[in-house]
Amino acid sequence: RQATAQAIHHASNREAFGARLSEQPLMQNLLADLALESEAAMTYMMRVARAMDNQDNEHEKLLSRIATPVGKYWICKRTPNHAYEAMEVIGGSGVMENHIMPRLFRESPVNAIWEGSGNVQCLDILRAIEKQPEVLDAYFAELQRAKGADKRLDQFMIKLKEEFSNRKALQYRARTIADSMAVGLQAALLVQHATPEMADAFCAGRLDVNGGFNYGTLPSGLNCAAIVEKASPAVEQ
Repeated sequence: RQATAQAIHHASNREAFGARLSEQPLMQNLLADLALESEAAMTYMMRVARAMDNQDNEHEKLLSRIATPVGKYWICKRTPNHAYEAMEVIGGSGVMENHIMPRLFRESPVNAIWEGSGNVQCLDILRAIEKQPEVLDAYFAELQRAKGADKRLDQFMIKLKEEFSNRKALQYRARTIADSMAVGLQAALLVQHATPEMADAFCAGRLDVNGGFNYGTLPSGLNCAAIVEKASPAVEQ
C-alpha cells in the first residue's frame, strides 16, 4: 500500500509532455495495476484474519488452513516486483536513501524468508489438502459465494476445479496451482467487496493470465482513472 501511495503521489504531481504523469494512458495502466495488487492483497489478508478470528466455525477454520499458505506464497512473491515498479515510477530520487522506496524495496524479499519460501508454502498447501481434503471444499465454497457476479470468474472456477481432478504431478505443478488459487480467491473477494471498477479490472487483468507478465499490462476498456483516484493517498477512503 505504501509503495502504491508513493507512486500515485509522485505521478499526480509530476508533469511531462504537457500533462500530469497520472493522466497519461500508459502510466494510468501501471498505476491502476499497482493499486489493484495492493487492494487485492489487503482484501485477501482481511478475509483470512476474519477466518482466524472465528476458529469455532468449521468453515472458517478449514478456510484459514488452506488460504493462509496460499496468501503467504502469492503476496510474498508479488511484493518485490511491485516495489520495484513503484520505485521506477518515481525515478532517480526513488533510489536515494533519503526516500522511503529503497527501504520498501530492500525489505520486500524478506517476507518470503520470514513466512517460508515459495516452495515450502506450496508444499504446505498440498499437505493440507492431503491430510484434510475438506479444506479444498471450504476453499471452493468460499469462491462459490461470488458465483454469477462475473462470467470470467465463473469460468476460472471451472478450470481450477479441473486442475485438481488431474492428480498427476501435483507437486511439480504446485506453484501453478497456488497462483490460480490465490488470484481466484482474490477475484471472488473483490467482486463482493471492492468497487465495480476494481473488480472488473482485476478479473480482466488477472484471471486469464494469472497477473500478466508485467505490471501495467491491463487490457483496454477499463476505468483506470477511477481506480487510481480511489487508491490516491489524497482521497479520503
